[in-house]
Amino acid sequence: MTRTITQAELRNGSAGVMDALEAGEDFVITRNGRAVGELRPIAPRRDMAVADLKARLARFADISSGTAERAEIDAAFGEDRLDD
Repeated sequence: MTRTITQAELRNGSAGVMDALEAGEDFVITRNGRAVGELRPIAPRRDMAVADLKARLARFADISSGTAERAEIDAAFGEDRLDD
């Protein structure tokens, strides 16, 4: 769930905000009662060797359906978080 905090709360409680971010919480930051930004945790980075990436991408060369291709990509790399 997204929590709304003021600029002053962010400034004065930055350590608590950082702890909450690490725990997966999202924030909307306001200034003078108006939303001005969002803070959300970063998805963990997955390091991969170039050869492994090429092998994974090669599997998609012969997929003819866009839906099937999307399912294969999601299975290999995880789903996008575009609706956050």
